[in-house]
This record gives sequence, C-alpha cells and structure tokens, in this order.
Amino acid sequence: MTEGTFAVLALVVLGWAVTSDLLARMNINGPLVFLVAGYVLGNPDWGPLSVNVEAPSIHLLAEVTLALLLFADASRVNVSRLRRDLRFPTRLLGIGLPLSVLLGSLLAAWLLEDLTWALAGFVGATLAPTDAALSAQVINDGRIPVRVRRVLNVESGLNDGIVTPLVAFTLAVAANQLGVGGDAHAGGGGALLDLAIGVGGGLAIGLGSAILITTGSRRRWITTGGRRLGTLAAALSSFAVVLAFDGNGFIGAFVAGMAFGARLDVQVVDLDTADELPELLGEVLALAVWFLFGAALVPVAFSHVDLPMLVYALLSLTVVRLVPVALSLLGSGLDRRTVLFMGWFGPRGLASVVFALLAVEELGETPLVLSAVGAVSLTVLLSVVLHGLSAGPLGSRYADLEKQQDDPSGAPRARRPGVGTGVLR
Repeated sequence: MTEGTFAVLALVVLGWAVTSDLLARMNINGPLVFLVAGYVLGNPDWGPLSVNVEAPSIHLLAEVTLALLLFADASRVNVSRLRRDLRFPTRLLGIGLPLSVLLGSLLAAWLLEDLTWALAGFVGATLAPTDAALSAQVINDGRIPVRVRRVLNVESGLNDGIVTPLVAFTLAVAANQLGVGGDAHAGGGGALLDLAIGVGGGLAIGLGSAILITTGSRRRWITTGGRRLGTLAAALSSFAVVLAFDGNGFIGAFVAGMAFGARLDVQVVDLDTADELPELLGEVLALAVWFLFGAALVPVAFSHVDLPMLVYALLSLTVVRLVPVALSLLGSGLDRRTVLFMGWFGPRGLASVVFALLAVEELGETPLVLSAVGAVSLTVLLSVVLHGLSAGPLGSRYADLEKQQDDPSGAPRARRPGVGTGVLR
C-alpha cells in the first residue's frame, strides 16, 4: 500500500465516521461505502491509486484484522448465558454449518466448471461463515427478540473460527493438486499439525494473559489503559506466536479469545472495557480490508463473471444458507417466519474476503484460482449490497409482526397449554 493510498483511505474513514448515522438511516453500511470507494479509486483499469493484491502488506493487514475480530468475538461469548440457549447455536453450528459447507461445495463443483474438488471445497467452506457486522441494524434492534439477535451474533462470532481449519485443509490439498505448495502443503497432515499448534498456543496465551491481567488488576498493578493494551497484546500475540511456530494463527486467535473470556475474572476486570481496544482496532482495519476488497477482488469477480457464477452466488446466499438453517432448526419449536428471518440474515463478509486473499497468496493467480476467488468475491459483493439494504426494512417488518402477536399492553397472548410460541424470547 502506497502513502497516497493510505492517505486517501484515512480521509474516507474520516468521511464515513462523520456521516455514519446519516448513511445508516438510508441502509448504507460501512462495508458498502468502502468497497465502492476501493473499486472506484483503486481499480487497476482506471483508478488513480495503486493496490497490488499480491503485496505482503495487504495480506498481513487482512490476516491481522481477522485475527483481532476472531479474538474479540470469541472472548465476548458469555458461556453461562450461552448454556441457557445452547440448543439453537449448537443446531446452527453443529448441523447447519457443515450442511452449508457440503451444499456449497457440491454446487461449486457442479456449476463452476474445471474446479478441482479441493478448490470447490475451498469455495464452499469460505462462503459458509457469516458476518453479523453486515446486518448490524438487526443485531442492534431492541425490538427484535433478544435471543434471536444473540443466536445470530453467537453464530457469526464462532462459525468463522470453526470453519478455518477446513479452509486451511482445502488450500493445502489444492496447493498440492496444483503443484504450487511444495512439501509444506503436502496433504492433510500439515493442516492437522497447524490446527494442533493453533489450539495449544491459543489456549496457553489466552489463559496466561487472562490470569496476568486479572492478577495485575486485583493487586492494583495495572491501569485501565494497561488492561486495554494487555488485551490487545494478547490478541496479537496469540496470532503472531502461533504463526512463528508454523501453526494456524486464526485458530490461535480464536481459541485464545475463548480461553481469555472464560478465564478472566469479570468481578475484577470489566471485559467490555478490556476488550475495547482490540475490537475497535479490528473494526477500523476491517474498513481498510473492505477498501482493498473493492480495489483488488471486485475487479476479479467482474472479469470472471458468467451466468453459472452468478447463479452460484445467488444460490449461495439463498438455498445454501436457508436450507441448512431450516433443517438444523427442525423440531426446535420456531415458527416459519423466525426460521426464514434467521436464515436470510447470514451475510458473507470479512472472513470470506480474508480467505480469498489467502488463496491468492498461497495458490497464485492461475485461471482456476481466480475463478474460485471470483465466485467468492461476487457472492460477498452481492451479500454486502442485499443484506445491507435489507437489514433495516426486514428487521422492522419482522419486529412489527412479532409485536402483533402481543396484546396492546405488551403481554404475550394466552396460548393453549403445551403449545410453544414458536419465537425465541
């Protein structure tokens, strides 16, 4: 990234910051603003800014961003509260997520010709995780039942970490099939070792940093700013240290976040305050990644788009998401409206972008790889537009329909004994 690109990006962040609420009322979110800015200003055909998708700095920025957000999301999972609602996230993550990966991979192998099975699996796994940031209006809408919002938030916070080993495995096998990865990617053994190092390193750093910050706070060795810096250092080190030992840094950050949030003594340390800096930095860097996505990957999508790819992108956002969600929630007692609402609001976002950049970095820019990356990029682009524009109106519509089930006083309507409401409350 050149100095000019950095300067323009900083100015776009400033412009977005001072108009964010105004744009939000028009259902225009940050990712849409920044990817459009990136596409217009950094397009290789006409843009005044130069963005090289193969530059190491771009890949490092994207990877650090995802690691920070993985740590922050995982650390904020309230385990005790989650236990009370465990059946819904468990269904979505344990049944819906694998079905999404499988269905997305099979469709990619069928519709996107000439892809190896590993690249088809990469596309399916890359597009399985969801991003709650693209439907923030839904997550933050207090009129929507709190458990619906919590389940969507927990799902999006955990599914990218869960799917990361599968993405790493498919990339390793694809590298071996394409003859570009050497011995470092010779099959699944290396991916399993990367996973083991990530889990072990993440646990050690997450637990150790939580104990240190709790002890320092209890003994008054640490300031409030020190807690923030310590948490940021824990997030970054969980990624960097695991990478230094040739492990999966994303798994390291995800596991470290889970361990950190579970071990931190919230009676002594306010997690919201301690976690504020890594979350804020991750959000700022995420805007930069969306800018780079618009500049580097959206042109790839447009240059490779054809009818099968467009059909795949639309099916990925609908059938590949809605069918697994509906199947995973069978027998849960939820009504059709709630299932459809939860199924639709599974936008594809930052994790998919970072995984696509990883594919370019590890596999190169061969036609097959660019075809797979183009399918991912087109799906994410459509998701940013469709989910971003629909979050406000559909969220309001769903909240109004739920309100109609209550009497004017706000109390739930009387129901026959043994009949569930069909809605998460």
